[in-house]
Amino acid sequence: MTSTLSKKHSFDLVLHSQQVFRLILEAMSNPASVVSIKEYADRLFGARPSMLAVALTLLDNETGFAACGGGEFPDDIVSLTSARQEQAKDADFIFVRNWRDTEAAIECAKCGTLADPHKSATIVIQNNGAAAFQLTLSGPGIDGRADIRATQTVKDAITLRDAQCYEYPQGVDLLFVSGDGELFAIPRSTRLV
Repeated sequence: MTSTLSKKHSFDLVLHSQQVFRLILEAMSNPASVVSIKEYADRLFGARPSMLAVALTLLDNETGFAACGGGEFPDDIVSLTSARQEQAKDADFIFVRNWRDTEAAIECAKCGTLADPHKSATIVIQNNGAAAFQLTLSGPGIDGRADIRATQTVKDAITLRDAQCYEYPQGVDLLFVSGDGELFAIPRSTRLV
């Protein structure tokens, strides 16, 4: 099986990763806002270039990841980042490409400890579909409350994560990435109202 990245891609692993990282930080700091990584994702080949752009930005040879589902996606991540592929319960980053895998990923994701809350997972979820739901969020980075339009995937993921009842500062951060490069974050301290 030939990797989808065997074609020449134009994603610069230093320059473009830094730019995507800044956009992810902007999204994490402003949970109700959407940023676009499309111009960087368009530099990659494969079925899920937006997810791959996030992986190339967040992973390196010292991080572990899990990718729900099979296919070439996990192999592409390993070949480009040298990150370790692990079981979801041990992974620093979990990539969910099919909404059906969201519940299992959230339930097994490591949430850190009270002494080391940073040893938790970030779950990156493919977010496609119509934004048919109105959700109200509160938490740091939001002035009072913020309303967002969300897909069923987003609504279910936040609800499942909030149902875990993590003791602060433990928790799991969520990143949602659409096929057309729109990205937004729901940090562990942001909750549905």
